[in-house]
Amino acid sequence: MQDIATRAIAILTRWIEVFAGVLFAWREMWRARSSLLVRRDNDSFIVHKASARRGSLLRTARHTDSEDAPGDPVLATIPLGARATDEVLRAARSGLVLLEIADEDVVMRRLSVPAQAREFLPGIVRNQVDRLSPWQADQAVYGFDAVANSDDAAALDVRVFICSRPAIDSARDALEGTGLSADRIVAQMTDGISPVALWSRLADVPREAIERQRRQIGASIMGLVLASLGVSLWAAFSAASLRTESDELAGRSRNLQRQLQEARTPQALASARPEERAWILKESSSSAVVVLEALSRALPDDAYVTELRIDSMKLRVIGLAANAPALIAPLERSGHFADVRFAAPTTRGPDGALFRFHIEARVVPHLEITEN
Repeated sequence: MQDIATRAIAILTRWIEVFAGVLFAWREMWRARSSLLVRRDNDSFIVHKASARRGSLLRTARHTDSEDAPGDPVLATIPLGARATDEVLRAARSGLVLLEIADEDVVMRRLSVPAQAREFLPGIVRNQVDRLSPWQADQAVYGFDAVANSDDAAALDVRVFICSRPAIDSARDALEGTGLSADRIVAQMTDGISPVALWSRLADVPREAIERQRRQIGASIMGLVLASLGVSLWAAFSAASLRTESDELAGRSRNLQRQLQEARTPQALASARPEERAWILKESSSSAVVVLEALSRALPDDAYVTELRIDSMKLRVIGLAANAPALIAPLERSGHFADVRFAAPTTRGPDGALFRFHIEARVVPHLEITEN
């Protein structure tokens, strides 16, 4: 059991790590839709409105003194130590800020690897950085890109851009003096090629911050699970409570019906006080209007009632009809009468065409007329 719990915790922890990574990557992709590319030019920073083109990362033309120079538009020029304009700060909050490192701070090395090794390039470059870099491996920050070798289609031409960590930190500090904070630092050694990322805030986040973010995500997920569990339990208890109340009401209804049936018996009526007996008779007796309407609907048009008596729950009907035996079935089907029978022999009437009938029945109380 303990092994299962440990394995479940490990799976949940790994899932949270993957979810956090996806969340960070999605946030970076969303912000990358609108990016600023900043490069230092002597004693100022030139801010370009960067754009994505042809599926490449981000491209920009080198800044020149010509106003008609091609490339992404210049958004602002910020002197060193001066505060960026509100327009630039708003654009930086809604997108990525890419800082281009100076060419003199970057060295480029080339590698040639087989084309089949493209998916292993990160590991290959990482193993070669110590040999390629003029700085110690722990002081080197690098990035790379790979293109097909123009002379050999089976080989890749890998360009590795390397910069020292102090130069990266110095460039970041200088940019932060303007109120901007770099999300990525890129190198661009040749005009017209895609900038290569050397440093990323996402990859350089302190482990403590990552752990704190993971804990926040885990706490949020746990809160949602507990809230869902609470709502489910509340719904289950509410449904059980409603079922219990429904059962209690049904039981009380059955008890009342049973008491009412018992109260209708002659013994109960005889033993009840006069006011109780009157109340029971009032509740249990059927409405004369309902009985008359039900009788008129049940009898055929060729039947005539000459005498009608309703005594408590007993009905007595005397009349004339062409087919007296056929009157029993409609009265029983009406649902308002039971134990329907002839109380006396059927005899022929004075005209010889109709028969006199005497019918008795027990009235079944109903508040509404039942359709035949």
